[in-house]
Amino acid sequence: MPPKPNLGVLKAIIMGPPGSGKGTVSSRIIKRFNFHHISSGDILRNHIRNKTELGLEAKNYTSSGLLVPDILVTKLILSELKLVDQLSWLLDGFPRTVAQAKDLDANYDIDIVLNLDVPFNTIAERISKRWIHAASGRTYNLDFSPPIEPGKDDITGDELIQREDDKPESVKKRLELYSDMTKPFA
Repeated sequence: MPPKPNLGVLKAIIMGPPGSGKGTVSSRIIKRFNFHHISSGDILRNHIRNKTELGLEAKNYTSSGLLVPDILVTKLILSELKLVDQLSWLLDGFPRTVAQAKDLDANYDIDIVLNLDVPFNTIAERISKRWIHAASGRTYNLDFSPPIEPGKDDITGDELIQREDDKPESVKKRLELYSDMTKPFA
């Protein structure tokens, strides 16, 4: 692989509906361009898994297929960005609303935005085949990147799970909410 280009310090956002492939595209960008990856979904899931106060509050929303309120997500993301202020970073899954975008804009100058435009029926199909290793967050897709042994993590052999928010009824709600909330600025 050719050397990583030196682009200076860049602030970037990758947008798209839940399940559109932001995580996959982000992983390629951060490897190639040495960006620090900040995924709002990963951060929220870590808080939920660790049963922090924010995590418990967020779980009430995500388990019902709802998006976590702006004020909670914004507080979490802005505090994370302060930790990597002098590095190039890629925000994944934030902002999703006009209010979040305004708060981000008030604190940071964004250099580039990538918007993944994937049909919702394609997303629903992808998500229905997505399974994860809960402890590590490793993601498998039964069509594109299946585990070596069905239902088992390739590294640990642990059972794979399907996230509650990846189940069909939650996916439908999440996509509808994303469309309603993000359309004004996407």
